[in-house]
Amino acid sequence: MTIGRDPAREAARRELSKGMYHENDPSLFQRALNAFWDWLDRALGSAASATPGGAVGLAVVILFVVAVLAALWWRLGTPHRRPATAAVLFDERPRSAAEHRAASEAHAAQGHWNQAVQERMRALVRSLEERALLDVRPGRTADEAAAEAGRVLPAHTDRLRAAAREFDDVTYGGRTAGEPSYHRLAELDRDLEHTRPALANSPASATTKAQNTRQGAAE
Repeated sequence: MTIGRDPAREAARRELSKGMYHENDPSLFQRALNAFWDWLDRALGSAASATPGGAVGLAVVILFVVAVLAALWWRLGTPHRRPATAAVLFDERPRSAAEHRAASEAHAAQGHWNQAVQERMRALVRSLEERALLDVRPGRTADEAAAEAGRVLPAHTDRLRAAAREFDDVTYGGRTAGEPSYHRLAELDRDLEHTRPALANSPASATTKAQNTRQGAAE
């Protein structure tokens, strides 16, 4: 008996659909992975054919891009979130320089270096305000305080700016301070306590000059 072409094809399809013929077939994950590698191979082949020098030229381009990225990473360092706004030094509750120093030392004793750095910077600026070397001004930022203090204490301008950057970095920059950062700021605070100001640039001197000018005009 001769079986027609179509019935034979259907019989073969039913036979081959049995599980015994598919026990060693790759899994769905393996088939997807194979499809991905096939696609990647075709993509690289197309890129190589479009690149001068073929596969060697493509490899050179890839190595060049990797080298540029590595150089940028080495030059710029790990990206950090930068502050969206400048960090304000003080909150609404006023405290003395001594109180800020005590809080800073307490944080340092517990190894909380971020808070220790913040409080020491506040102590430094509050001390300058208490000595009338800076005007008391709510909302002052660390950068503003450093710039103003640098005009009164020019020998410490660079250290004041570095301290302000440290404060901004740990307050809004997402960085973590360490023990050396705290000790640098504490040393600066102690040095400023024993530094004589450039009186010609101090707020008190400016007020005196203004008064003298008014008196001279009245005479």
